[in-house]
Amino acid sequence: MARLGPRARDQAWAWAELLRLPALFTIPGDAFAGAAALGARPNSRTLLAIGSSLCLYEAGMALNDWADRAEDAVERPHRPLPSGRIHPAAALAAAGALTAAGLALADHAGRPALAVAVPLAATVWAYDLTLKRTPAGPAAMATARGLDVLLGATATGGTSRSGHVFPGVTAACRTARRALPSALALATHTLAVTTVSRGETQGGSPVAPLAALATTGALAWALANDPAGTGQPGQPAAAWSQPAGDTPTAPEPAPLGGAKARLGQAPGVTPSPGLSPTPGPTPGPTPGPGPSPGPAPRSTPTPVTDTLRGALTLAYAATSARPLFHAALNPSPPLTQRAVGGGIRAMIPLQATLAARAGAPFTALLVAALAPAARKFARKVSVT
Repeated sequence: MARLGPRARDQAWAWAELLRLPALFTIPGDAFAGAAALGARPNSRTLLAIGSSLCLYEAGMALNDWADRAEDAVERPHRPLPSGRIHPAAALAAAGALTAAGLALADHAGRPALAVAVPLAATVWAYDLTLKRTPAGPAAMATARGLDVLLGATATGGTSRSGHVFPGVTAACRTARRALPSALALATHTLAVTTVSRGETQGGSPVAPLAALATTGALAWALANDPAGTGQPGQPAAAWSQPAGDTPTAPEPAPLGGAKARLGQAPGVTPSPGLSPTPGPTPGPTPGPGPSPGPAPRSTPTPVTDTLRGALTLAYAATSARPLFHAALNPSPPLTQRAVGGGIRAMIPLQATLAARAGAPFTALLVAALAPAARKFARKVSVT
């Protein structure tokens, strides 16, 4: 195999810098966390969602540098565009091509996934072109990360492609609500890190690093004290059932009264003494074959999953908190950039913790295994 010449190597290195390749290791965990939140094993549609996320993320990176090329010429002249190593038109074309590829992969994962990928792509472009320099910038970035988790969930739990858009939106909403807690956790962390990143080039106040440090502590506490992801510390996960008319591959929390309905009893009606709760035949037409049931819900936390979740929570807190503490003490540009890089890398143990909390230890270990590679490559190419 022929080696690349010096010019080709320089060009490849410039694109690696533009696209911030080490940050790609923080993306697959979004889809895996979304799948775990459903109680479903990753499948081929999960892989399509990961491919879509990677493309849309890299589109955002290329578009970011294209939009910041004038500012970078003053503050970061070593970046690929102001240094002349990559032409601005090439970066813009790459952003458009990667966006189209991301939407195409989402479409192959099913209409529910596409229904999430479209607003995700719109959020990425709106952030880079308009919102980044406004007070809404951090919230827009947090929204994009949350939508990325929901993209993985809707792809994993979605149905095959169809020609209708609105049924896909409905199915996406039904599936996404089950992954909403995980999406909110990652969005909250992203909001804090993005707020800190505003002081990367010129430094600033210690308020943003301190707020991000408090956010890290709050998330770590919530993950450690709510092992089943119920929102109530120490409580077991809720019952699960398959909603009528939906065909996801994962279960959904049963509505109130669901236990009574399974016993053949209407909600709010107390059975007479001596009557068997076994439901008998009901009048009316016989229902046709319903949707195939989803997989069984994940088991309640075990000592093994609790230990794994605790270790991953500590890894998340340590990865994020230490550089933030240093930036709070001295909010200079170098320490702020280091804090942002630590916050980006902390996405991986956070995603793994969410998967372990959902009862998916193997998925959690798979996500956690990406952390060493992210750390290694971040020494060569900056993630900020």
